[in-house]
Amino acid sequence: MKPTPFNFNSDHFETLIYSAYYAPRGRQRLYMLAGELSNRYIYPNDLLIGIIGAEGSGKSTLIKGLFPGLELTNDDEGVNLRPTPIYEFQADNYFAGHTFHLDARYELAFKQKWEIVEAVKKVVASGRRVVVEHFDLLYAAPGTNASILFGIGEEVLVARPDVFGPEPDKIKSVVNKTIRFRKMAHTAEDLINYILVSDYDYQQQVYHSDVKHGFIIKFVEKPEINIEELEAKAKQVIAKDCPVTIVQENKIAIGDYQIYCSGTRTHVKSTGEIENFSLLKNFVYDPLKKVYMLVGVVGRPETAGYEDLSYIRKKYEPEGQKRDE
Repeated sequence: MKPTPFNFNSDHFETLIYSAYYAPRGRQRLYMLAGELSNRYIYPNDLLIGIIGAEGSGKSTLIKGLFPGLELTNDDEGVNLRPTPIYEFQADNYFAGHTFHLDARYELAFKQKWEIVEAVKKVVASGRRVVVEHFDLLYAAPGTNASILFGIGEEVLVARPDVFGPEPDKIKSVVNKTIRFRKMAHTAEDLINYILVSDYDYQQQVYHSDVKHGFIIKFVEKPEINIEELEAKAKQVIAKDCPVTIVQENKIAIGDYQIYCSGTRTHVKSTGEIENFSLLKNFVYDPLKKVYMLVGVVGRPETAGYEDLSYIRKKYEPEGQKRDE
């Protein structure tokens, strides 16, 4: 009997609409989060996995953390490394792989959408798993949603959709709106790290965490640093609109400053793109973890569209239908 690819258990009623997690900056922290999400949300019968996010959001890193050892058919620059093996799949091949990766945006440059969809359907119908980057580009063609969706912007969104949603384009609209805050915060965070070392000779180990539209740098001991002065130094660099460029795999340059960074693509293109940057003027003490926190924020509050992820009226209610007050 063939497996049912899109339902984990017909007797199981899923109540998850979506979950949201801060999308950490830096490769190792995102790996750790992805491993936790894999253990918590992915079932063995989840055969179609949708990944959604803009360029530089960390989709490839997220996938590597969700599925350790999976060979991606493209690298972080979107350059194909080898022929996509999903097209060579034969159901009667005992040695065929169990999990395939596919970048829909890249594949659409060379194949028709129906060809890609047929390849995905063939693999899923044989009980194998397909992980599709840019799943939103294929969603309308198969006519069915993924078993589980992961969207990455400022947060990592996890959704287990049903016929009512959430739909991939809704998740895409949210993560595409919020990714700019993550990029702004990351660049500002690395800039503050650099100034702490270069101007204050701060050599002690620090720890990093997240906050909405911002970042947290944690200190075991309270630093003797003037926060207003530190903020002013950072704002001077931001005002100069210095270019932010990738120097090597784990290093970026902000103007003439070279800075270690394990998430080199998740940055704005220049410091002038960092909006409304500020530091809280006091170190916030966490009595549970016994650390002092330097908190930086960027941007301004704005609506991202979370409330529309599973709103069904627009889809199922005839236009112009009178609604009860």
